[in-house]
Amino acid sequence: MKWIYPDNITEQDILESSGFVYKITNLLNNKEYIGKKFVYSFRTKIVNGKRKKTKTVSDWKTYQGSCEPLKLDIEMYGEENFKKEIISIHRTRTETNYTEIELQMKNDVLRAKNELGEFKFYNGNILHKFFRNNIK
Repeated sequence: MKWIYPDNITEQDILESSGFVYKITNLLNNKEYIGKKFVYSFRTKIVNGKRKKTKTVSDWKTYQGSCEPLKLDIEMYGEENFKKEIISIHRTRTETNYTEIELQMKNDVLRAKNELGEFKFYNGNILHKFFRNNIK
């Protein structure tokens, strides 16, 4: 399952960004997930007695979200039944975080339901702070 990029965005643009906000859609039932992924991770290690920060490319190309119900559905139904779209790329981690939260709120990911009365989004929480079962 490969990422679908927005118009005028290339892989190089993504590598030059800090992160992106994405949507994964189950093509069988149209259930969606909105999340974010950082392009690089930073680690601190000790080299010759000094602390050194290292920057490495994350697993963004193969990433399938952190949501367990989503990952279970991908495993059960197969990658071919899901669409991965990058919605926007961002210069900073803060901008990435903010845009993810903004889109989750605008789309009401914790409460929105489809025509059958089922939750429209896989998202069960926002920021690991606001949980679906605590929101009415």
